[in-house]
Amino acid sequence: MTTAKDNASANISKTNSKVEVTAEILIDEQDCSHEEPCDSLKALLARHMRYELCRDDHDKHELFNALAQSVKEQMLDDWRQTRLKDNQYQQKQVAYLSLEFLMGRALGNALLSLDITEDAQQVLTEYATNLEHIEQVEHDAGLGNGGLGRLAACFLDSCASLDLPVTGYGIRYQYGMFVQKIIDGYQVERPDRWLRNGNPWEVRISNHIVSVPFYGHTETHSFKQGHRHHVLVNTQKVLAIPYDMPIPGYKNNRINTLRLWKAEANDDFDLAEFNEGDYAEAVATKNLAEQITMVLYPNDASVNGKELRLKQQYFLSSASLQDLLIRYVNKFGEDFSHFSELNVMQLNDTHPSIAVPELMRLLLDQYGLSWDAAWAITNQSMAYTNHTLLPEALERWSVPMMKNMLPRIVEIIFEINARYLELVAHHWPGDIQKLTEMSIIEEGGEQQVRMAYLAIVASFSVNGVAGLHTQLLKEGLFNNFYQLWPNKFNNKTNGVTPRRWLAFCNPKLSSLICSRLGNDWIKDLSRLKGLNDCISDKAFVKEWALVKFENKQSLTQFVRQQCGVEFDPKMMFDVQVKRIHEYKRQLMNILHVIHLYRRILNGDTQDMVPRCVLIGGKAAPGYAMAKQIIKLANNVAHMVNSDPLVTPYLRMAFIPNYNVSAMEEICPGTDLSEQISTAGKEASGTGNMKFMMNGALTIGTLDGANIEMLEEVGHENFFLFGLNASQVTQARMDYQPQHIIDHSPAFQGVMNMLESGHFNLVEPGIFDSIIASIIDPNDQWMTAADFDSYCQAQALVAKTYLDQDSWQEMSIKNTAASGRFSSDNTIAGYRDEIWMKK
Repeated sequence: MTTAKDNASANISKTNSKVEVTAEILIDEQDCSHEEPCDSLKALLARHMRYELCRDDHDKHELFNALAQSVKEQMLDDWRQTRLKDNQYQQKQVAYLSLEFLMGRALGNALLSLDITEDAQQVLTEYATNLEHIEQVEHDAGLGNGGLGRLAACFLDSCASLDLPVTGYGIRYQYGMFVQKIIDGYQVERPDRWLRNGNPWEVRISNHIVSVPFYGHTETHSFKQGHRHHVLVNTQKVLAIPYDMPIPGYKNNRINTLRLWKAEANDDFDLAEFNEGDYAEAVATKNLAEQITMVLYPNDASVNGKELRLKQQYFLSSASLQDLLIRYVNKFGEDFSHFSELNVMQLNDTHPSIAVPELMRLLLDQYGLSWDAAWAITNQSMAYTNHTLLPEALERWSVPMMKNMLPRIVEIIFEINARYLELVAHHWPGDIQKLTEMSIIEEGGEQQVRMAYLAIVASFSVNGVAGLHTQLLKEGLFNNFYQLWPNKFNNKTNGVTPRRWLAFCNPKLSSLICSRLGNDWIKDLSRLKGLNDCISDKAFVKEWALVKFENKQSLTQFVRQQCGVEFDPKMMFDVQVKRIHEYKRQLMNILHVIHLYRRILNGDTQDMVPRCVLIGGKAAPGYAMAKQIIKLANNVAHMVNSDPLVTPYLRMAFIPNYNVSAMEEICPGTDLSEQISTAGKEASGTGNMKFMMNGALTIGTLDGANIEMLEEVGHENFFLFGLNASQVTQARMDYQPQHIIDHSPAFQGVMNMLESGHFNLVEPGIFDSIIASIIDPNDQWMTAADFDSYCQAQALVAKTYLDQDSWQEMSIKNTAASGRFSSDNTIAGYRDEIWMKK
């Protein structure tokens, strides 16, 4: 008799069959010597080079692929054992649903986690190359667009390193976040063909394919138990093909899985139409299906773009939930009484919130549960993380569009809303305004589904991602829901993985830290507090400064290669790299550069600290103002860098195509980290944490996780400026930016230079919209309100930098205080207070 355990083992064996066959083919006993084990990295690499390339010569791309395959094979046994263990449901299984996973390059992180970096370095010397050279070949996995996706990647690393059974679910985008080119100062988007050379880390799992239904209509029948049964008919089904990537824990033998779904048509093409000569129509269905996973975040400015983005979200949610349910049923049959005890689904922001009605649909229509039973399971297994305070970022979907594409889903959403509004009516009897404000369905004109509201209603946990962010959610954006369900809301301040963002990306600093603290800090970042005891050691401080200088030399070379601008490592490196958005206020940084530029032109250079300003980031394709800010940054940089009277004091560059790999180069060499968002707008930020971890000092507002960073490191080691969130709210009531400018000589000078067209002499008027935004009383980003305070804080930065002994001590204190911002801490909070909470 076959047991559930046997079935689980069989499924795992099938899942890994393709990888195992590959490994078996590669292991040839003739190639194994007594001195070299057959499964050693050296032996595996030699076999890949011999049997796959079938020749002795090779290029760096082939060598990278062979090395990556070899490293992956070293994970196979642990990967298989991890799945076997997790399929026994000995503890609650977590599904992390996210439309983004900004993984970056995988090779270096895998080598670090498996503790075989030195092995790889030694092996590669036999191929007349080095690890650093080969690592550069790998293309960043284009599966995310910014902080949200990078956070998800850090979380997966921490989940594996903390030995937690967590599976990441995402989409295998053929084209990721666009490649950004800068042409004549403008951002130009090019397709990111990150899969053009294949992905050696992934494994296609052909026996776990599921089908996702779109369109059609609902027919209603009755079950013998008496409750209604709904059937979707005449649907267009799209196949969801899983591709698995290994996520290794740090030196603990756990290999978790990131499962990415690719969309394919049921049939490749209509052979009859093809034979009749209608070639385009013959492959139309195939093309429409594959469009779903073609491009990360299509521009939703058009109706077609909105429809495609909704398809992506439903495709991810449906495929992932079907996968979870099939896995559970294989173990326990169709008894769902323990499902919510053994499974939790974490919704990473609002994008996958359509998983709520989809889980209901599957439980109701596919497995025949009653509404109450299905809702209890859904409500006890869904958890929602909110990542934004911007109302416009909380997705709304047109009801007519949803009815056409997802008819059954809309029916379920309306039923959820009707039942939930009864609860609202009981809590606020007779308050029609509350019913309107809190309804999942937004009325007025075309009906819209408020997806964030749907996620809150259905989830047992709703968390923000920084102390201030969670407070503002409870007091403002979601206050009604907080009043109704105060126990749902909690905070989990974001974090970043110390493996990638210190141990891997900054090997020189890591080595110095290890020489004093050992290497346990890599898995327990709180141990960095021990660095405070080293500050009195002048030799250590000198070594710290030397490491920073060497990292700045490397960054200088990187900027030269990427931008053609010559930075000087003896100057202060002032850096702001992140997604380009008005609330992040790259504009204010640029205005300060203009202020310094004017001072230099006016001869006001006494005690001026020479600085190199580096800005980088991508603007969403449809975000016109963000693109104008990029253009202004490049035009200002051109004027600064082309004046020999200016460059001894000031240089500026805009780094094109900012991504994870670029941050790995930038972060170690940064002196000053710009975290200058309008207070009350940034949910958390994670770039601020990466810079802090690497010893950069921060200039910032009381926004997002800056507040908690300031608490850890102390005011004396942080350059604070600007209005706080409550002051911003108060100032908006009577905001007069022109009045502020008129009473600030420095600001007047900057605006005069902008308005005169000094930075756009041959392109008149191109910055008029930026100028108008600064003086607009309705400017919600409050650039003018904080400018003078920002300049004063920058003056203090310069004065502090003159005393290099003091600066280096502050740098050490920042790294020492960064332990709180390890994603291991964040994930431990999710584990103890959400996922595994009794």
